[in-house]
Amino acid sequence: MPTSAVSLAQKHDASVVAALGADPEVRFDASGRGFGASTLRTHGRMFAMLASRERFVVKLPQARVAELLQTGVGTPFGMGHGRVMREWVVIAPMEPSGWIALAREALLYVAAARPRPPARGRGRSP
Repeated sequence: MPTSAVSLAQKHDASVVAALGADPEVRFDASGRGFGASTLRTHGRMFAMLASRERFVVKLPQARVAELLQTGVGTPFGMGHGRVMREWVVIAPMEPSGWIALAREALLYVAAARPRPPARGRGRSP
């Protein structure tokens, strides 16, 4: 990706973080660990990230992801080896306000999802 596109993606990501970062339920993590270089989380769950190669990615319901793919606003997001993640979509470059709106939509989706049960030790229980 050209340097100008990288810096533009980083600026847009900073706009998203600034817009959603005031919410006390939202945490920003720029540790670069996991599959997102910088992530936005609510209650420990990721809902948006700037992934490798400066791709802005959000988590949305499968039907919404399909709509974004169909309209060309998004492209499939995968972990490699051809595996596409059904609720994650890479958002095409657009005005920062578009990224912010989609990040808010992702926040609402993840926040409304049923919370995960607490982990009990290593491995799965029978």
